[in-house]
Amino acid sequence: MQSQPALSEDLSSVHRISGEPTVAVAFGAGGARGVAHIHVIEVLDELGIKPVAISGASIGSILGSGMAAGMTGREVRESMLAVFSKRSEVISRIWRSRPYSMGDMFSGGFRLGQFNIERTLPAFLPESVPKRFEDLKIPMKIIVTDFYAQEEAVCTSGDLHNAIAASSAIPALFRPVLCNNRYMIDGGIFNPVPYDHLAGLADIIIGIDVVGRPSGTSEDCPTTVDLIYGSSQIMMQSIISMKLKAASPHIFLRPDVSAFRVLDFFKADEILEATTPIRDELKYSLDAIMAFAGKANP
Repeated sequence: MQSQPALSEDLSSVHRISGEPTVAVAFGAGGARGVAHIHVIEVLDELGIKPVAISGASIGSILGSGMAAGMTGREVRESMLAVFSKRSEVISRIWRSRPYSMGDMFSGGFRLGQFNIERTLPAFLPESVPKRFEDLKIPMKIIVTDFYAQEEAVCTSGDLHNAIAASSAIPALFRPVLCNNRYMIDGGIFNPVPYDHLAGLADIIIGIDVVGRPSGTSEDCPTTVDLIYGSSQIMMQSIISMKLKAASPHIFLRPDVSAFRVLDFFKADEILEATTPIRDELKYSLDAIMAFAGKANP
């Protein structure tokens, strides 16, 4: 299957008000596959580019918040690898987020997804990520899905950790999160790559799709887990396809992550190695678009 070109064919909206064009980044949803976002943060660091705005959904809200808090790509990488280097510790942290009692488990009716992500998340977030949006160094928009309203919501102020938890609440794994008095689930369900929320905030908008696609052959009968998460991938890719037809970011990156599953966090090293090519892709795209902006706006 042909991948989406990294560089938009329509660069007419790129301009330069003063100095270099400004950049905004949309970090997409995709679970463990979102480890690939680290490459983008590191490349922007290497080029001395600081985004003026960031948006994120699900795993994109976690890594995007790290960058918005002022963490370097190297710090984000070290933090991520340190957390998932000890399998027993990770399992222990997740286990501690289970219901504490039968009353907990059945309150509000039995739920298949019993883990409380608000209990789990703080153990995995770097200490540098503040508790409130107002303490971030770069403006951040976190996308969540309002379950009963059947629409997306955008969090930009107040409790940052609550918003990240809500945006990362993968259905069937984590219970919904009460955010702004509404029950919210994974932001990627409604908007897998929220680059549209950065329109007008920067000269150059970068979107990163780490949703991936179900992998395998027609001879492989998908398991129940594969069906649950693979169906979600198909749904989210259809949303992305429709969004790109309506309007695309200036740079759209789609690293090859389909070989990995949504919960393959223990394969963080492998994901980083497999997605290394997006570093050169991003550099090439930025060089080309900066050159265009320079010629169009001498």
